[in-house]
Amino acid sequence: MDRTAARELIERFLAAFNRGDHDEMLSCLSEDVVHDINENGREIGKDKFRWFLATRRRHYREEVSDIVVMVAEDGNRAAAEFTLRGTYLATAEGLPEANGQSYSLSGGAFFEIDDGLISHMSSYYSLAGWISQISD
Repeated sequence: MDRTAARELIERFLAAFNRGDHDEMLSCLSEDVVHDINENGREIGKDKFRWFLATRRRHYREEVSDIVVMVAEDGNRAAAEFTLRGTYLATAEGLPEANGQSYSLSGGAFFEIDDGLISHMSSYYSLAGWISQISD
């Protein structure tokens, strides 16, 4: 995949995230996508990612802004830096109680791209920073 197409794929994925369009997000992923979840393990496959999205939707309303996408020369790897803004809607297991707290965090994601689809995604943000913001 060339750099331009890789950039468009990542931008399409993030725009779909902001719209809450899970079907569009899933269409950007390979069937056996590897998803390294921020400080929370690894899941493999589109079905696991679909479940992850549904769980996130239940607990959080989020969007990314201030997005900068960087793509490797060969188009096989990309990274996105962004600000994650959201509202904590419902208490997630093992985390502080939710009561509509707002938060804003710097974050990033790294992507591997194979055959025109995202085959590996790792996301990062400060969990301690998030807990600090929602606990105030």
